[in-house]
Amino acid sequence: MTTSHDVVVIGAGAAGIAAAARLQEAGRRVLLVEASTRIGGRAWTETIDGMAIDLGCGWLHSADRNPMVALAERSGFAVDRSRSAWGEQYRDLSFSAAEQEAAHRAWERFEHRIETAPPPSDRAGEAMPVDDPWRGYAEALSGYMNGAELDRLSIADFLAYDTKATDHNWRVPAGYGALVAAQLPAAAMALATAVTEIALTRDGVRIVTDRGSIEAAAAVVTVSTNVLAGGAIALPQAARGHVEAASRLPLGLADKLFLALDGEHGLAAETHLIGDPRRAETGSYYMRPFGRPMIEAFFGGRGAVMLEREGLGAAVAFALDELAGLLGSGIRRHLRPMIGSSWCRMTHVRGSYSHALPGHADARGVLATPIEDRLFFAGEATHPFDFSTAHGAWESGERAAGEVVAVLGG
Repeated sequence: MTTSHDVVVIGAGAAGIAAAARLQEAGRRVLLVEASTRIGGRAWTETIDGMAIDLGCGWLHSADRNPMVALAERSGFAVDRSRSAWGEQYRDLSFSAAEQEAAHRAWERFEHRIETAPPPSDRAGEAMPVDDPWRGYAEALSGYMNGAELDRLSIADFLAYDTKATDHNWRVPAGYGALVAAQLPAAAMALATAVTEIALTRDGVRIVTDRGSIEAAAAVVTVSTNVLAGGAIALPQAARGHVEAASRLPLGLADKLFLALDGEHGLAAETHLIGDPRRAETGSYYMRPFGRPMIEAFFGGRGAVMLEREGLGAAVAFALDELAGLLGSGIRRHLRPMIGSSWCRMTHVRGSYSHALPGHADARGVLATPIEDRLFFAGEATHPFDFSTAHGAWESGERAAGEVVAVLGG
């Protein structure tokens, strides 16, 4: 079956929804094509026991300048502006105040080095001594922030984000994924439709899917860098540089695991624990978020890779071991697994959020460049400084849609 549209938007995550909404406003006939059976991409809310649980993005980062805050308010979503408990260790458990101060100072020294005297290699790992007693702590932080270890991280890329980020981090109690999904425009949409090839034609583009072909004047591609670099979609020769750029912007890995708590058990709401501050492979535990009877476990970088290889059962066992070591063995009988993510195992995503490899921070600009005024690219990886965030993805979708409108009119 062959259909014709003005613009085909490939991928119904935050970038794709933003692009489709902007194009729809411009009066263009839009078809939104999504390989999975749901919309939202890496913004994914599930409701369990009446509680909205974000398996993907959950925080409105740099909230004081985040466009999703205004979207939430216009859409009737409450925004929680309370301060996060990150960086704190509940009751200083297994991480004394003096040790916390030493760890924070080690991170500050690392940041000072990359800002004032970065190594020529652009490799973040070379800015921190291997034998630093808090190297494991720094690696854990990198895993949470970037989804990757320091040796795979471009300093220039990290600083592009870090220098623009603010300390305002807010939440959407009803779910960030639900907020993103609520922005879906009244455009034509095809779910469970995998794109296998994109070709440039004389008058536009031809999109080949597992359900037929689509002709359009232009296409906006918002799929993840791991999907692009992995060859799941055959692209025209003119996109060779984009595929190479995508390979230089791999997705790191961060996963969540939610544990139901059958009571308070002396645990204060909105508190935080890090499992082992001296190890890269450790969990970050947010206890009773919004006062809810649960613990949100977060694993990043090498820790997330290790647990995905072993499966969700291993992640549950790991989290219970770390929490029992901090809170006492009795906590085990009060916790049960609810749900967890496995982003690398999701065929149409294959990871969490992008980071640039050392020496390749400029790949973001390459990936964002249109091809022959017919093929346009969006997604968090194309944002120059708000990459790895849902609002960065959203802004990239609006940017790509604006480029399309500038060519086609609207």
